[in-house]
Amino acid sequence: MNHFTKLIIEFANQRNYLDELFRVYPTIPEDIREIDERVWKRVVEAYNKGEMEKLINILLSLDLFPIKDSYVAYLRRDPSAIERNPRTVQRLYGRLREMGLDKIWDRVTEPKETNRQIGPMFKRWVQKGVLGASIHSIDAFPSSTGDAILDATDAQMMIFAQEHLNYTGEKGLDFIARFNNKYVAGEAKFLTDFGGHQNAQFNDAMALLENRDIKAVTIAILDGVLYIKGRNKMHRAITKNPNYNIMSALVLREFLYQL
Repeated sequence: MNHFTKLIIEFANQRNYLDELFRVYPTIPEDIREIDERVWKRVVEAYNKGEMEKLINILLSLDLFPIKDSYVAYLRRDPSAIERNPRTVQRLYGRLREMGLDKIWDRVTEPKETNRQIGPMFKRWVQKGVLGASIHSIDAFPSSTGDAILDATDAQMMIFAQEHLNYTGEKGLDFIARFNNKYVAGEAKFLTDFGGHQNAQFNDAMALLENRDIKAVTIAILDGVLYIKGRNKMHRAITKNPNYNIMSALVLREFLYQL
């Protein structure tokens, strides 16, 4: 598999991947989910005793978690990650303590609502200058020199890619940059679970990697459950082709500076 794909899989399965990822995708817990009343006594006991990991483990065993948070699905898919990501567990536990038992009960007895849009978070993270290169608007980027990053809307990036990079896609891009005189075009996705819309998001990123006409280094900046080792479709797809530049936002800077 690709070096950077292998690097992030090892990191996700051995270290505090979710804790570090929160810098890129600082999602806010929200919405309401349902809980099975048969385990409520166990929830109350763990809550009253301050048993942080036990409380979260009990709630993760239910069909629905009492708060909505994009990191919950990862912990549900890989319970061993709870021990490796103490700050993520503490963040979730702190939210539960802030809610209190009455609020938890109110929320877990109501239906889940629509997911929050987390797509813009990646661009806001890039805009902080974390990648080191200069950041330019759509007007200044073409004439800029040296390493540079384009700060523009998805639609503006699509037009730029069509005019300058021979891009023929019908969707806007999430990332365009120039490093070591090479253009880089990428899709950025945070895949919180498997199936449905998440699969469609994954397929969009893979389609860019399969585009042989675009005159740029293509990358898929993917984060989330796809790095959990197993037989899921996403994980199999990212490990079988070493020519695809698939990586986490956490190693994006390292990738760009080795071009």
